[in-house]
Amino acid sequence: MTQRLTPIATIDLPGRGGAMQLIARDGYLYAGHLSPGGGTSVVDVRDPAHPRVLDGLAGSPGAFSPKVQVADGLLVVNYERRTVDAERCGVAVFDLDDPAHPREIAYLPTSGRGIHRLWYDGGRYAYLSGTAEGYVGHILQIVDLQDVRKPEIVGRWWVPGSWAAGGEQNQAPPPLGYYLHHAIAHGDRAYVGCWDYGLVILDVSDRTAPRMVSHVGPWAPNDGGNTHTALPLIDRGLLVVTDESTADLGKEAPKHVRVFDVGDETAPRELSRFPVPAGDFRTRGGRFGPHNLHENRRGSFQSDRTLFVTYFNAGVRMVDISDPAQPAELASFVPEAPPGQAAAQVNDIFVDRNGIVYASDRGFGRVYVLEAR
Repeated sequence: MTQRLTPIATIDLPGRGGAMQLIARDGYLYAGHLSPGGGTSVVDVRDPAHPRVLDGLAGSPGAFSPKVQVADGLLVVNYERRTVDAERCGVAVFDLDDPAHPREIAYLPTSGRGIHRLWYDGGRYAYLSGTAEGYVGHILQIVDLQDVRKPEIVGRWWVPGSWAAGGEQNQAPPPLGYYLHHAIAHGDRAYVGCWDYGLVILDVSDRTAPRMVSHVGPWAPNDGGNTHTALPLIDRGLLVVTDESTADLGKEAPKHVRVFDVGDETAPRELSRFPVPAGDFRTRGGRFGPHNLHENRRGSFQSDRTLFVTYFNAGVRMVDISDPAQPAELASFVPEAPPGQAAAQVNDIFVDRNGIVYASDRGFGRVYVLEAR
């Protein structure tokens, strides 16, 4: 990889709300949206410099579907309640035999507000974060897809203190939230961002009974918090962990991207933090700080040295961690503010195996297409 991020196209997705998670596979881009009923966009990106917006998937009234997963010929979409009359709370599975026109083959309803985020990179199991009756906040719900038309929740894990129906007492001091944001699974481990509780590594060799291997944190409220993504770099024994900025104009404790040594997974050790983008971003408008990383999925760009991270109004950052103790920024892309916004709000990111970068804006239904070469 060279040290340049060159814009080659912009995709506007009007009428569906802010763009969120997005994954490209086999020449098609699937993007979730943040407005109730906004559904899922489908874009033909076989020529990424000349994308073509297709019909996409209708959303469910009263629920939004900002998260998508694509693997093994399947598209998995979340439904999270946003109004009291939401018709769906849970996940749906779509067949991608015709990638331009996904076809629903299963729907799994869940309780409470539904599913917030999910991880599915192929195989038998999907890992969902969402609410469940009797629990406080989001918990992990492991879904068995052996019969893809009849998905079934087979295992659960929750931050200690979250099982109210079991008599557990919430341990989070107000106004902090100790709950699961989402997990990234690799082999018999799941690496979990747990919001203000910090980082957790789980043993999921028995999917019916996940077990905590280690916990680091909490580091909120003064040194981060809102811990979002924990990306394992297995071959190097590293874990890269993002916090999520949630407040405009920097009105929060600074959020970080941390690099951990997990050679001893029972005692993760922080090695470094990504450099903070330089500039007037704290006063530019909107959120400033990290959110998510490109997650090294199968079939996408994969690297344990060159990482891509979104920083809301500071755009996309490409970072070299060849020396994990001294991460160094290689390149950046900061777009102009979309219509009606004080600044861009670059939210999520996906990099295909050819180095084409897709980055979404949570405020405006826009996707930036970049070339990293």
